[in-house]
Amino acid sequence: MNSKIKKGLGRGLSSLIGETKVEIKTNKLSLSDIVPNKFQPRKNFEEENLEDLTNSIKERGVIQPIIVRESSSQNSKYEIIAGERRWLAARKAGLHDIPVVITEADDLKSLEFAIVENVQRHDLNPLEEAQGYKRLINEFSYDQEKVSKFIGKSRSYITNSLRLLNLPEEVLKFIEERKLTSGHAKILVGLDNALFIANKIIEKKLSVRQAENFVKIFKKKPNKSSLSRDPNIKNLEQIVSDKTGLSVLIKNNKRNKGTITFAYHDSDQLNKIIEIIKSHY
Repeated sequence: MNSKIKKGLGRGLSSLIGETKVEIKTNKLSLSDIVPNKFQPRKNFEEENLEDLTNSIKERGVIQPIIVRESSSQNSKYEIIAGERRWLAARKAGLHDIPVVITEADDLKSLEFAIVENVQRHDLNPLEEAQGYKRLINEFSYDQEKVSKFIGKSRSYITNSLRLLNLPEEVLKFIEERKLTSGHAKILVGLDNALFIANKIIEKKLSVRQAENFVKIFKKKPNKSSLSRDPNIKNLEQIVSDKTGLSVLIKNNKRNKGTITFAYHDSDQLNKIIEIIKSHY
């Protein structure tokens, strides 16, 4: 693959493409010869953002090629692996063809490509982003370190993003509907009264700073036991939490007896815990 194409694909995506065979003889394909990716993890493309991209393409054309593979279900057609927004916008802009990179990828690799491209986008809401990271971890055996390197975000950023998925369903719905920003969402993680606070943020139209001050009113004062907790235990909690992406609580008494609690958000996370235990015992 030439360096110009590779540079435009993003760090994670270009790394994935490097693992597959790429054909560079075909530089352009007719838009009518291309079909959407049946594994596209993102179902909603905001009309306003698509309109902006369409206007840009009318002026400059499609600068960054889309990635396609030969369709397994439709003869002489190519299926989009990454770049469906550009393809949709090119059609709206009245173009007849589009620059492509043709690669060989099976269904699983195609889904992985699509997820990596999506989480590298800047217009995802924080919930879509976190769900993308979760799928890479659960379905493709990524750990948080690999996600961090592929996406170009810090390890702590990935961890904090995944923790959003522990919020109540109602709060996740607010994030999905963009009633709450990622800044608001971070404040709510770990709060027992997250739904109550979320409703107040929306009702009173609080900024992130105002929401932080509002939360302080309701936070309980830490008791002596929490202040005197063994820092080694806290460190172990953090390590396990970073590895699993789940909230972890370790209670340990003076005789080194206690409990480990994993907080899971859905059946996928529960099954992940069970599989980890089964695979090691």
